[in-house]
Amino acid sequence: MQGLHLTADLYGCNCPKDLLIDAQALAQLCRRAVGEATLTIVDDKFFTFPDYEGQPGGVTGAVLLAESHLALHTWPERAGVTLDVYVCNFSTDNSWKAEKLMDDLIIAFAPTEQNTNRILRGSADPSSKADELLLEWLNHDSAFGYRAERRLETIRSQYQTVEVFETPQFGKLFRLDGYYMTSEKDEFFYHEPIVHCAALAHPAPRSALVIGGGDGGSSEELLKHPSIERVVMAELDADVIAISRRYLGTVHRGAFDDPRLQVHVGDGFEFTARLGERFDLIVLDLTDPDTPAAKLYTPEFFTMAKRALNPGGAISLHIGSPIFQPERVRKLLADLGSVFKVVRPLGLYIPLYGAYWGLAVVSDALDPLAVSEEQIAQRLSQRAITDLQLYNPEMHRALFALPNFYKALLP
Repeated sequence: MQGLHLTADLYGCNCPKDLLIDAQALAQLCRRAVGEATLTIVDDKFFTFPDYEGQPGGVTGAVLLAESHLALHTWPERAGVTLDVYVCNFSTDNSWKAEKLMDDLIIAFAPTEQNTNRILRGSADPSSKADELLLEWLNHDSAFGYRAERRLETIRSQYQTVEVFETPQFGKLFRLDGYYMTSEKDEFFYHEPIVHCAALAHPAPRSALVIGGGDGGSSEELLKHPSIERVVMAELDADVIAISRRYLGTVHRGAFDDPRLQVHVGDGFEFTARLGERFDLIVLDLTDPDTPAAKLYTPEFFTMAKRALNPGGAISLHIGSPIFQPERVRKLLADLGSVFKVVRPLGLYIPLYGAYWGLAVVSDALDPLAVSEEQIAQRLSQRAITDLQLYNPEMHRALFALPNFYKALLP
């Protein structure tokens, strides 16, 4: 059943008129295009509809292929055509043949406008859903995706759909409600800057609070600092922690078993509201604002989190893509600026997220840009932090160097 299904809706076709009204002419075009695509015709049928109200009727045609089929319909009164090409990839990959057939037919009809769709059908292994294409929408107009070799786990927790996949590109990939959270091979692009930009700017962090972060990646990075005596994680969903412990060992690297980590399961907003202690660092390792984490992106919560900081402490968080979510980034920076004296946005490309991504470090006293490259190098050495794949002294300042389109979103 595994295959490729292509569809196209063509408008304002500038082709010879007989292609829209003559079954024989259309059949000849299709047979020639199928042959040039090296697909195999089993049979075909083309039918011209009778004239209607003085206008010529259109043609419906289908070509039965050994690989599957070609179907099309014409609307001469609208100079329109719909195309449908499907090939199975059971014994060999026929995808390029389908693409060529569709392209050649579109060129022959010469439309002024067209809508096309590309659909992956079936699976090499239906039980594991092998070769699934995992798509994520960055906004209403943009999507990207990765191929999964197999689906390892899918559960519906009390709050969200939790999924884990084995992928060729990133190893195990973790997703919540259809949004990529982390993966084995690229997690450092996110976890290292969201932690170390603030933690290395702090002279000696002893305590940290992670809101969210159920995959354990942020906690693992915090625990690399020898001065850290205690990390508290407040994660909404116990199932996220359980799935992460089961599949994402190369992300959390045993952090859940470190005696310095204390895990609370429950609402991060309510947990922060009840806090009776303060922390040197707070990491808001959350899902996006249009998820159950929405109220943790509000000025009310930022004010509450600020009260949970020790003097000289800082909060770090991700704020979305300034390319695909500029208004979200603009609003979050404005809201952060209404609460904190120091707001330092940073940005980098995060492969799993398919985009240049924004993060921020905020504080009333700690400024990550006030720390020199030499100080960062000295602290990394003193703290014996060596197993980093992205963050280094040069990267520290580079992460805060913003392109102009990002600067334009600052309040």
